[in-house]
Amino acid sequence: MARDFDSILITGASSGLGEALALAAAGPGRHLWLTGRNATRLNAVAQECRDKGADVTAAVLDVQDRGAMASFIVQADEIQPLDLVIANAGISGGTGGGGESDAQAREIFDVNVTGVMNTIHPAIDRMRPRRHGQVAVMSSLAALRGFPGAPAYSASKASVKTYAEALRGALAAEGIGVSAICPGFVKSRMTDVNEFPMPFLMDAEKAARVILKGLRQNRTVIAFPWPMYWMVSLLSVLPPGLAVRLLSRLPAKA
Repeated sequence: MARDFDSILITGASSGLGEALALAAAGPGRHLWLTGRNATRLNAVAQECRDKGADVTAAVLDVQDRGAMASFIVQADEIQPLDLVIANAGISGGTGGGGESDAQAREIFDVNVTGVMNTIHPAIDRMRPRRHGQVAVMSSLAALRGFPGAPAYSASKASVKTYAEALRGALAAEGIGVSAICPGFVKSRMTDVNEFPMPFLMDAEKAARVILKGLRQNRTVIAFPWPMYWMVSLLSVLPPGLAVRLLSRLPAKA
């Protein structure tokens, strides 16, 4: 049976896939709780969602701020119990221009892993007593195989994918669904800086529709597009030495 969501929280909603998810979810009777770090873009997204009939609360927040995230989530849940929380906020970085620095790697993990924890755990704590709700974490097809051009990004996305899969089993008996979202290349401000070919590049609006459909079906992993998924899956089962040699020939991400 397909699930419906009346109260949805999305982090990283000021641009890219987060923005597309907010707009795709917006409609009459829907309450959206949106966070992002850019006030101008976030407020513009919030207004577009209101124009579509949604009740929207937007807050400029950094997912690395554990206390602020917990406070916002608790306040939202007290006003209208959260049905769905999407930990979407994330950053990327590459190895172009001298390799990946210690600072870059740590920042990527802080946002992509710790930021996810700061988002989903306060929500899970609120969902547990009522034995209802769903959380989703934004992973990537890069989680299936470490890419030399983006080491910390690949590892951070693998971390949250594995964590989501494990949490799903741990929370199933409590009525809480957990999904890992694994997109391929999606057009966004993050991918606009890439100077290399991006096979099966997908519009953010189409990607958002695929994701929301998968979440309504409470799927464990929402991986797309299928051709890219199978290509990366093949890489993941090749002998490690061969896979590294093949991937090392790819252009570095800026």
